[in-house]
Amino acid sequence: MNITRVSVAAAAAASTVLLFAGTAFAHVGVQPVGSAEKGGYATVNVKVPNERDNASTVKLEVSFPADHPLSSVMPQPVPGWEADVTKTKLDKPLKVHGREIDEAVSKVTWSGGKIGPGEFQQFPLSLGQLPEDADQLVLKAVQTYDNKEVVRWIEEPKEGEEEPEHPAAVLRLSEPAGDDHHGGSADAAKSESEETAKADDGHESGTAADGDTAGSDTTARVLGVVGIVVGAAGVAFGILAGRRRTS
Repeated sequence: MNITRVSVAAAAAASTVLLFAGTAFAHVGVQPVGSAEKGGYATVNVKVPNERDNASTVKLEVSFPADHPLSSVMPQPVPGWEADVTKTKLDKPLKVHGREIDEAVSKVTWSGGKIGPGEFQQFPLSLGQLPEDADQLVLKAVQTYDNKEVVRWIEEPKEGEEEPEHPAAVLRLSEPAGDDHHGGSADAAKSESEETAKADDGHESGTAADGDTAGSDTTARVLGVVGIVVGAAGVAFGILAGRRRTS
C-alpha cells in the first residue's frame, strides 16, 4: 500500500513538472540566424508552437518597438502563408545609408496557413538597421486559433524576475565584432610585410646553408680522391715488395 501511494505521488509530481515546463517554454520566441549585432542587419526566425490539442493556429501578428524603429523588415515566403507588412509614419525621420526614412515597419501579420496540434512553425525575417543604443528588441506577438481563441504574448520579461505568463519575444543584440575596414587592412598589410621579411630571412639562411653544403661536398670529394691515390700506392708497393721477395 505504501509503495502504491509513493508511486502515485511521484507520478503526480512528474506530471506537474512537465505541465509547468510546457507552460514555460511553449510560447512565441525569436532566434537570430547567426548574430544580431548592434547597428547591423540580421536574419531571425519567429518560432510559433501550437499550445492547444483541439485547435490550430491560423494567424500570427508580430509588432515591433516604436522606440527603436526598423527601416527594413522583410519576411521570407513561407509555403501556405501570406505575409502583410504594416508601416507607420515616424515623428522623427531615420538616417539610413545617407538617406532619410520617414516610415518604419510596425507590424507583420501572417495568415492563411495552419499550425496543427503538436506542431510548430518558423517565420523567417530580415531585420535592419538594428539600433546601436539598445541591448535587445522586444517583439510582441498575438496568436489566433481557429476556435477564435486569441493569446497575447505581450508581457515584457524583467531581468531578475520570474517569467510572466505570456512573455513577449526578446531579440538579444550583440556588440559589433572586429575592427573597422581600414584598421583591418593596415594590420593585414603589416602582417604580410612581416611574413615577407621572414621569408627573405629564410631564403638568405637557406643560401648560406647551401654554400656550406657545397663546400662540404668539395672537401669530401678531395679526401676521397686522396684516399684512392693512397690506396693505389699501397697496392703498388705491396706488389713490388712481393716481387723482391720472390727474386
